[in-house]
Amino acid sequence: MIVTVEKTDLPLLRELEVQTYQETFGDFIKEEDMEHYFAHDLSLETLEKEWENPESAHYFILHEGQPVGFLKVNWGEAQTEHELEDAFEIQRIYVLKSHQGYGLGKTLFEFALEKAVEGQFTWAWLGVWEKNFKAQKFYFKYGFERFSEHEYVTGDTVDIDWLLKKRIREEK
Repeated sequence: MIVTVEKTDLPLLRELEVQTYQETFGDFIKEEDMEHYFAHDLSLETLEKEWENPESAHYFILHEGQPVGFLKVNWGEAQTEHELEDAFEIQRIYVLKSHQGYGLGKTLFEFALEKAVEGQFTWAWLGVWEKNFKAQKFYFKYGFERFSEHEYVTGDTVDIDWLLKKRIREEK
């Protein structure tokens, strides 16, 4: 089940974001860079500002009634990049390591695509770490294609994210 993140849920969202980011990238990013990222980019204040943005939405995916993953989407000025006209960004999609392999990430992803279609956007797009081959393969199966890249900074660690896009309707 997918539910909207309420303002009172932001501390729980932050816990999930920190845990899943640590699980996903902890072996690749220095601890002090992770701590800096958690204190700044994933601070409660930052998450509250993101949550209050009318051009963003946050969702939990529940397993046995408990949030085990989340999704953040953006459109308009809330997007992290503005290379595509009339676009919908899937910015964050994470599931706890303990709950991976059950199709929860796929469910969140398909939910995001449904939101993009409902919003009548021309493009859906996302960024994926250049070394995350499993995720790239998954997105390519859905018809996404690489169109650009950007740097993703965590403290002093700079990684490259591939930007992938998919046309979801003809231009207006």
